Amino acid sequence: MLFITGPLYSGKRTFAARFGGRQIFDVQTLAAAAPDLEKLADELAAYDVVIATEIGGGIVPMDAGERTAREAAGRLACLLAARADCVVELFCGLPTVLKGELPEC
Repeated sequence: MLFITGPLYSGKRTFAARFGGRQIFDVQTLAAAAPDLEKLADELAAYDVVIATEIGGGIVPMDAGERTAREAAGRLACLLAARADCVVELFCGLPTVLKGELPEC
């Protein structure tokens, strides 16, 4: 599984399109409602490409529910990175491989 992360509008979907396969986007939104993040990570790892938007780099929300959702999204990203063959962070359309090697396109 290829796991791609990065901030909003950084080119993640455009970058992922070159790899094809089964892809799922915006998985960070699934984390808050998931009763079991390990199980969710296992289910998502069945995809060829998983994309999550990094949401933990800004101002910490005042609302406790939003903080909890952000925490869950970060924990899910860690679980996905552990399961991934390759982890890529995209920033300004530029990929940085954090783990493994990019698969052939």
